Amino acid sequence: MSPPHDPRLAPVAGEGDETPVVAPQLRALRRRSGLTLEAAAARVGLSPAHLSRLETGRRTPSLPMLLALARMYGTTVSDLLGEVPEGRDPIVRADRMEAQEAGGWTYWRAGGSGRAMQALRLHVPHGRGSQQELVRVHPGEEWLYVTGGRLRLTLGGAVHLLDAGDAAHFDSLTPHRIAAASPEGVDLLFMHTLMQSGAAGLCLGGAPTGRAMP
Repeated sequence: MSPPHDPRLAPVAGEGDETPVVAPQLRALRRRSGLTLEAAAARVGLSPAHLSRLETGRRTPSLPMLLALARMYGTTVSDLLGEVPEGRDPIVRADRMEAQEAGGWTYWRAGGSGRAMQALRLHVPHGRGSQQELVRVHPGEEWLYVTGGRLRLTLGGAVHLLDAGDAAHFDSLTPHRIAAASPEGVDLLFMHTLMQSGAAGLCLGGAPTGRAMP
């Protein structure tokens, strides 16, 4: 019998997922942080076998997993993907925001590298179950602003529907999940604080609705 599907992982690399290879960066960051494979896997809610597949390129992480890994290692998704930083220019021009896709979510980097927080522009499609069921719990804060469509934001046991022009700012230790509530998906501006220490804890998993992560 084949092992159960883990909804936090995208398809095997090379099966249509065009996300840049992150394996070398993941392995280097873990070794630099002094974490064993088992310790790092526990902090992002994965089994050591799954993390090993990510580090060897046999699996490609979804965008929520990229965000989780970036937080744990105190870096950004852009740096994790090996995108070349352009110095400390405070301006990010629209024509330099290249679209990237991970696990069906599309994102554009909207902030600089090497900062204490990361800013992204996101498009979350409707009806991608493995992504929509992802519940996250981690230290820090998150802020989002809906620019188009309707967002379903679950915070703890409460479900909020946000329309274009609505915003949310919350403590990331509150179990949370974002999903598109409109057929055309939802567009967001999204910011989160980065974890600056590999020793900080982080939980991430696909718990059912209303269940907090441990």
